[in-house]
Amino acid sequence: MKINELKEKKILILGFGREGQDTFFFLKKLFPEKEFGIADKNEIYFRDKNAKLFSGKDYLKTIKDYEVIIKSPGIPIHLSEIEKASKEGRITSQMEIFFENCPGKIIGITGTKGKSTTTSLIYKILKAGGLKAHLVGNIGKPVLSSLFGAKEKDVFVCELSSHQLYNLKKSPDIAVLLNVYPEHLDYYKNIEEYSFAKANIALYQKKGDYLVYGSKNKIVSEIAKKSKAKKIAVKGEYYDLDKASAKEVGKIFGIPEKIIKKEIKNFTPLAHRLERIGEYRGIIFYNDALATIPEATIGAIKFLGKKVETIMLGGFERNINFENLAKEVLRSRIKTVILFPTTGEKIWNEIILQSKGKNLPKNFSVENMRDAVRLAYLNTARGKICLLSTASSSFSIFRDFKEKGNLFKKYVKQFARQKFK
Repeated sequence: MKINELKEKKILILGFGREGQDTFFFLKKLFPEKEFGIADKNEIYFRDKNAKLFSGKDYLKTIKDYEVIIKSPGIPIHLSEIEKASKEGRITSQMEIFFENCPGKIIGITGTKGKSTTTSLIYKILKAGGLKAHLVGNIGKPVLSSLFGAKEKDVFVCELSSHQLYNLKKSPDIAVLLNVYPEHLDYYKNIEEYSFAKANIALYQKKGDYLVYGSKNKIVSEIAKKSKAKKIAVKGEYYDLDKASAKEVGKIFGIPEKIIKKEIKNFTPLAHRLERIGEYRGIIFYNDALATIPEATIGAIKFLGKKVETIMLGGFERNINFENLAKEVLRSRIKTVILFPTTGEKIWNEIILQSKGKNLPKNFSVENMRDAVRLAYLNTARGKICLLSTASSSFSIFRDFKEKGNLFKKYVKQFARQKFK
């Protein structure tokens, strides 16, 4: 939807987190006399003469009164009011408005895992190559405010979640599609619907556009076949895809290889993504708190190799299959498994099943991170690795992956200075 089309429309901003707030202030600056509706299930601690507020359990009832609903990604898609408005063509999003009105080039990056690292690395390579690049989307500045002053020569490096891609009808000039694994199955009906959302990054590309994709992922390869863009296949494994994909994007823009290599070499990994905490009491600790699916944990085990002796697994139940993870734990001969609720028990049962009761690692079930780290110190040999990579979302006993990873780091350092049996 073009911005000038919004001027005479009755607009509701649905969801008032970081993205919803950016949408409001962007539109208010453009249309200072216009009144906007703002709806959110949570209490809205905000007052403005341009805003009419709706909050609480009935926050969706007001949808019927608005011509355009700008929905935030976190609002569920399968609520009856949302589905009805979507069928009527009244639902749009901040990302859709950005794509329709951006004068510069857009590089869109998505994948179940690895998109933040890849986005950050592409941004650094382009900046080092002298381009006027902007980091936007999930990991950067909200996209709409980026439109003020935007020019044709600007390049927007945009991390895109599946929620932001859902129902998008325009694809970026350069799309990077890393991988698609079962995830967010509490939000989508099934893996097919989740994959369909991810596919929008490539489905509307034109001739002259580029698609950089992880060719070893079956779902990604099927999506790539449907894109009209020039295709660049990247054959890297899980923890090679970010660097390989960023390199290809740099080459598209003609960045000298010397600069690309330098930026890749000097890149500092993002927090909670296979982050080396350090060596304490001779044990090497890695924080991979963002590994919320089995494929991410399998990738971490393979990347770190035979030194992984202790692993922390388990978390929120999202109906994900752990068979391949169990096989990898057994294949890698990990000696100690520390299990969090709720999926910890499910993972352990799968390990027993795959092992047929032979050569099982030690296992401990815990209810908090303090006990988990204490057990790691007691059961990991000097020179070996303790890996926090839970293969499950954090919400069972942690607020989010950041809290989980930060508690891990806190207790690793705290116990390093204590004496305990």
